[in-house]
Amino acid sequence: MVTEDEDQLETVEEQDEEPYVEFDISVAPSDPSLELLSTQISRGDIIVPFYQRKFVWKMEQSSRLIESFLMGLPVPQVFLYENDHGEMEVIDGQQRLMSVKYFMEGYFGEADDKGKRQVFRLKGLSERSEFNGKTFEDLPAKYQRKLRNSTLRAINIRQLAPSGGGESVFHIFERLNTGGTQLKPQEIRNAVYRGEIVGKLWKLNENSDWQGILGLRKPDKNQKDVELVLRLLSLYRNWESYEKPMLTHLNKFMKNNRDFSSKDAEDFSEEFTRVTKLVKNALEKPFRPRGVINSAVLEAVMITLLEDPSIDESRLKKGYKALLKNTDFLERITGGTTDTLMVQRRIEICKQTI
Repeated sequence: MVTEDEDQLETVEEQDEEPYVEFDISVAPSDPSLELLSTQISRGDIIVPFYQRKFVWKMEQSSRLIESFLMGLPVPQVFLYENDHGEMEVIDGQQRLMSVKYFMEGYFGEADDKGKRQVFRLKGLSERSEFNGKTFEDLPAKYQRKLRNSTLRAINIRQLAPSGGGESVFHIFERLNTGGTQLKPQEIRNAVYRGEIVGKLWKLNENSDWQGILGLRKPDKNQKDVELVLRLLSLYRNWESYEKPMLTHLNKFMKNNRDFSSKDAEDFSEEFTRVTKLVKNALEKPFRPRGVINSAVLEAVMITLLEDPSIDESRLKKGYKALLKNTDFLERITGGTTDTLMVQRRIEICKQTI
């Protein structure tokens, strides 16, 4: 089932166990000046995660923020996460930080397709405000100094244990992000575990047969389809070692396979193309026993096909029909579908049936 704008995948809700997480984390507040923060962003010491594809504030919003600093009013704190390379990743506060950087540069937002940038003049303030229409360079010297020397409270987070980092920041992103659009798990993974695997998953997800199977005309805006590809990749030749919850399983897999260089990853990429074409040709509206995509059914059938190249269209049609009449299998596609034994047993049943 697809929404009117044809870009949102609807799936049966799964009951995944809430992961228990315990970390040794260092949390230290600091009060860097706006000039320092702007310099650190320009230099790459502070990284704005790529998942937020564009700056979304209007000039009026950014202008009111700048005015708050000029008037000495309090501004909400930002959260920064120190990654393994010593870079500070913005967890919360991107719009505030970029507004400051843009104003000090004198231009609002990034350059357009022709390389042009809009001059940043404060706007949308009260009619009586002396700052209306001013660029940073237009401000009297005392206000330029005040802005440069103003501070913004930053909460600096660093994972001490377990070593290697990464897992804790996923949960921090999940809880602290206050952007206008709440991030979904796969969007957070793309930011936290960025690497070659992100692009590879996107490319696999763009497969027209795969998108057709899901009933989409274009990739899902919340990347549920990408997450399904990741789920299949993580279980491919590895489902017998799966341990719940699924959220943690997918996080660990993506973290440990950022470079997408294993033999399994290479084989999966080739088999995925073959299997999606097979399913698209053999089954009409597959993996929908009750109207919408059931991830548990999709996972079991796709893993079976990915791991057994001998299955042809005729065998798939016959086996799939029998599978949806198998009471043992049907008991394992609803409720706690991501439980360890549920995942392993339904794949076993699917392999035996098809």
